[in-house]
This record gives sequence, structure tokens and C-alpha cells, in this order.
Amino acid sequence: MTLPSRWPAVLQAVMKGQPRALADSHYPQWHPAPVTGLMNDPNGFIWFAGRYHLFYQWNPLGCDHRYKCWGHWSSVDLVHWQHEPMALMPDEEYDRSGCYSGSAVDNNGVLTLCYTGNVKFDDGSRTAWQCLAVQKADGNVEKRGPVMALPEGYTGHVRDPKVWQHNGEWFMVLGAQDLQKRGKVLLFKSPDLNTWHTCGEIAGHGVNGLSDAGYMWECPDLFALDGTHILICCPQGLTREAHRYLNTYPATWMSGAFDYDRATFDHGALHELDAGFEFYAPQTTLAADGRRILIGWMGVPDGEEMLQPTRTQGWIHQMTCPRELRYRDGKLWQTPIRELEQLRQEEQRWQGNACDAPDLDATGLEFELTPSSSVSVDFAHTLRLTVDSDGLRLERASLQNGETLTRYWLGDVQHLQVLCDRSSVEIFINHGEGVMSSRYFPGHPARVSFEGASDITLRYWSLRGCMIE
Repeated sequence: MTLPSRWPAVLQAVMKGQPRALADSHYPQWHPAPVTGLMNDPNGFIWFAGRYHLFYQWNPLGCDHRYKCWGHWSSVDLVHWQHEPMALMPDEEYDRSGCYSGSAVDNNGVLTLCYTGNVKFDDGSRTAWQCLAVQKADGNVEKRGPVMALPEGYTGHVRDPKVWQHNGEWFMVLGAQDLQKRGKVLLFKSPDLNTWHTCGEIAGHGVNGLSDAGYMWECPDLFALDGTHILICCPQGLTREAHRYLNTYPATWMSGAFDYDRATFDHGALHELDAGFEFYAPQTTLAADGRRILIGWMGVPDGEEMLQPTRTQGWIHQMTCPRELRYRDGKLWQTPIRELEQLRQEEQRWQGNACDAPDLDATGLEFELTPSSSVSVDFAHTLRLTVDSDGLRLERASLQNGETLTRYWLGDVQHLQVLCDRSSVEIFINHGEGVMSSRYFPGHPARVSFEGASDITLRYWSLRGCMIE
């Protein structure tokens, strides 16, 4: 049975909502964001037929987490994006409660989407189907339906397939919750994307000695990188620590040895992927030249997201900038992709005492800061970054009660690269050793100022706008 189409309502929402969003002073100049409604997880990130494709979770009908569709952008360079036809709508029985997150693959020249069809029942229970869809020659997507039912031994919280091919076989990792409500990552393999065989659990609570690992693991992504394997995942229910896992839900990574024949992942400790206020559900792909590129959702579910002021303008959330990943010295390094340098305008330099540094226009800005000792960076009196002997401290006021909220990165800070948009700041520490991504909502025109008695060296560029076409 096909559910009634909501295309007319979606079209009306876009036509009415886009002018309001684009007129908002907080709407980004160069980060991808929804034209109306709510956007969250990046999905189906892939280089295919000469273009990058980035799908995304999207509710065009409102700024809440109902009615999840897949929107679609494409790009030749990860900087200049264009709108493509909407890919998926929750209009079948098997995905009626939402087309949840997933990935995309090149299946013999056919762009194929792998996603979770979510079904919620009136009694509060739910189930999940892993589904396929294919892109046709005209750019529209045709659903092929479910290829995997809910695996035995797990609740209805099984979702977010990341699929890849190795030596002629297809592999899939899924985020899951077992019947004891413990978070897991499941592995499956298939000869043809249609018939899947379970390989067991490769990460999560009780696997490789990991305990207290939360009640659900979302958005897994397993890939080879610089001589090791990396598993990125978003565990829900991790215990907060003094200086990490402070968001409602964190994004994490582990490294180790993945064995295809034994279907095992011998991994090390869990690490936080981004120490800022907003970062979740990242997904990676291989670039045309072999780089591993990551894009994340600059948001966090179930925190203060519904208090963000852009909701009054009919839109909410944005993506992070694309980042290149490398693994060395036991750490996962993240740096802005070099293609973003296209946005730079004339370079400026300054050196001297921090308190004498020029104020900078934060609307579209990139700056590199080399501190000699403690220094503070004030972002329009709305967000504050402090560098001291312990590391970094990022502070802003709660949207709920005004109390000061703090995020931390501990270590020796030698260099900062900071990318600013109208309502976001991304801080890359020591050429990618750490990252802190955050939204903030300043009055405009917003300025960045520097404080402290230390000497600093600045390089900075205004960034030109780059709207989605």
C-alpha cells in the first residue's frame, strides 16, 4: 500500500519558507543548510560519476524531528553545491515513520541508496527495515523496498546502514540496541546487496572489554585509514566525564585491526571526535583522489536545539565544513579540506600583543592564531574561547537558563585555525589534532576580538559567500 503523497505540502513549504530562511542574519553564507525546516544527519555521502553527492535528513514541513525525508545536494568540489531532486519520502508502509539515515554505493554504475525504514506502532513499539533505492537516469530515485528485517535479539532501534564493497562482497555496519538495551554495532555481508548474512557484533557494550558503553549506538562508519581501521559511531547514554562526553550525545572513534575473514574488530579505547557544543552523526567518503573526507551535522539531538532562534525563521541546523582525515601517532587528525581555500579573499597578517589586535568581521572569516601564552578570543560577546596552560575552554550561555556552559580540549595549544560563518565556529587545534565545532547566535554585524597580555601572530582572510544553487 502506498501512503498519500505529500509533495504538494513539501513544495508549498519550500516556496514559503526559503525567502524567510535566506533573509535570516544567522543563515550560513558558505555551509550547507536547509532551505526550510529541520536538517540533521548527512547521508549517502559519495563520489559518483564525476560529482560528490550528499544526501541529508530533512523535515521540510517543520522545525522538528518528524516526517524524515532525504534531501540531496551535489558538487564537483565540496564547496559549490547545487540542489538535486528530493531522494526519499516516507510514503511506504515500510518507511512510514521516517526514511532514516544510511549510505550510498556505486553498484555497477547505479547510484544505490541504503537506508532504514522506520515504523512506529500505536502501542509505542517500533520496528526497522533496511531498504534499497536506486537513482534513475532522470535523477529521481526509485525505491526497491526492504532487504533486511529486524535481526533477532535486538529491539526496534536498529538503523543507519553504512555499506561498502571489499573483494567483490558487500559489507554493512548497523547501529543497534540489544534486548538488554545495550548499544552495539552489527556487521553483515552480502553477495548482491539484497541477501544479507549476519557476521555478529564488532563493537559496543561488552565487546572487546568495553563496558558502560550506553544504550544505543547510532551512525556507525567503518573504514581503512593510514594502516589501521577506524570506527566512527555515536553512542547514546555514555557517562559524562569532567572534560569530555558533555553533550547530550557524543560522536566517538576507535582504531584497531579489522579482519574480514574472521569478522572481528580488535580495537582500542573510545575517543571523542569533536569537543565542541554541536557535532553529531558524521559520515565519511573517499574523495576522487583517495582522501578520506568527513562531514558532520553541526547539531546534537535532545539538547537545546529546539531553543535555537532560527526556528522562528522557519529553519534549523547546518552541516560542518568538509574535513580530511588522517591517522598518525595513535590519533585521528581532522583538517579543513584544501578546496575551502577557494573562499579566501585577500590575506592579512598581524603580530603583537593580543589586546592590541584588530577586531575582525566574523560574518565570513578564517583566521590562524599562534599564541605565546594565555589568550582569549571573544566571538561577538556570545561565545568565548580561552587558551591557557591546560588547553582550551569554550564557553557560552545556555539558551534555556543563561548559565555558562563549558566545553574543553586538554593539551598543549600551539596553533589554532578557526572558520567562522554567520552562526557557527569551527576550531581546529594544532593542525587537526583536535576540533571544537559550535553554533552561536550573535547580533550582527558580529566581531571577533582578542584579549590577554600575550603576544600572538595572526593570519586572516574574509571568506566570500557560496550559496547552494
